[in-house]
Amino acid sequence: IIFGSLFVMVVGLVMELVIIRHFYGRPDEDQLLVTFGIGICLVELVRLGFGSQSLTVPPPSIFAGITSLGFMYYPTYRLALVGIVAVALLALFLVLYRTRLGMIVRAGIEDSVMVASLGINVYRVFAIVFGIGAMAAGFAGIVNAPVVSLTPDMGEAILVQTFVVVVIG
Repeated sequence: IIFGSLFVMVVGLVMELVIIRHFYGRPDEDQLLVTFGIGICLVELVRLGFGSQSLTVPPPSIFAGITSLGFMYYPTYRLALVGIVAVALLALFLVLYRTRLGMIVRAGIEDSVMVASLGINVYRVFAIVFGIGAMAAGFAGIVNAPVVSLTPDMGEAILVQTFVVVVIG
């Protein structure tokens, strides 16, 4: 989990430095379209490297099996997943609302010119946040792997809903 999350974070940092950074001054639609295009390219690269076969990942042996909730039986891994996600969300909340980095990120979102005038490299902060976001996405994919079958285009099932959330947010 740690290696996979860190690997995806490095990939995200490289993408931000090489491609995304050049779209910060452009309209939001351009940024949305370039990330959509990168997603398509990544899916095809994965398909080229690993094929199109779907794979299954078994849950860790400690979470294998089912648990009786009294009124129903439920997979133990899915119950553990609720706790894993709660801890991950708490960690992200603490980073955003209890650290200096979080304060700079929130200020940079509101007024990046003012933050830059205070001597803070806003683009470096944005790159770090992009890397953290990529790491969170990689972590989510890894912990979700035992629940769904893995295919190169597995993220496309939720892509439209994700863009709606981004646009509304």
